[in-house]
Amino acid sequence: MTRTILITGAGSGIGRSTARAFLREGWQVAVMGRRRDALEETVADHEALVLTGDVGVPEDVDHAMARIASSWGRLDVLFNNAGISLPAAPIDEIPVEDWLRLCQVNITGMFLCARAAFGLMRRQSPQGGRIINNGSISAHAPRPGSAPYTTSKHAVTGLTKTLALDGRKFDIACGQIDIGNALTDMAAAFQKGVPQANGDIRVEPVMDVAHVADAVLHMAGLPLSVNIPFLTIMARDMPFVGRG
Repeated sequence: MTRTILITGAGSGIGRSTARAFLREGWQVAVMGRRRDALEETVADHEALVLTGDVGVPEDVDHAMARIASSWGRLDVLFNNAGISLPAAPIDEIPVEDWLRLCQVNITGMFLCARAAFGLMRRQSPQGGRIINNGSISAHAPRPGSAPYTTSKHAVTGLTKTLALDGRKFDIACGQIDIGNALTDMAAAFQKGVPQANGDIRVEPVMDVAHVADAVLHMAGLPLSVNIPFLTIMARDMPFVGRG
């Protein structure tokens, strides 16, 4: 049976690269995002399920999961990828509206998609599936001025641990991939120089986003009796291990 996956935030960056990797491997792929044109560009020349919607809106998530259930009858993997970041700033200079907007995507969106996928995986026959959350190295070592983003990624880690526990009796596995300096539009600034913990501005190494897609493929391909709770993949020399 062909395996099925839903990838959120699939209109660009990590989501786009991952969707294309799964399509090349013969998976049935559903892509979700707010811009239909971007999603269609992601899956160009491939047959895929294009789901336009906002992960932070419950009705959009429920509609997407209903489309998957009616089209495929089951969901094997959710790559819970959609997320946004904010410009670096001290916490007292961050508008509350920006904080709420980020949380709607990075926390509420992650929760809603995991909730919907968990429910489908629990009800389908055979029961079970896998949820892979996109966390961040920021949940281990924050960048300067990143209070909203870092807080949100700590929340994702809590979600991952809880789902990994609660999913056991339903044959649902949950793991997290923490990514450092994959070269996407969001990470383009790393090549120009970003603030460091000691106050310096420094160019940082980056890695091809294809390595992230390969890692997600590996996690998704494991039998449900095996789980990678946390996987960190990063540009080798980025300032993470060691003193900054």
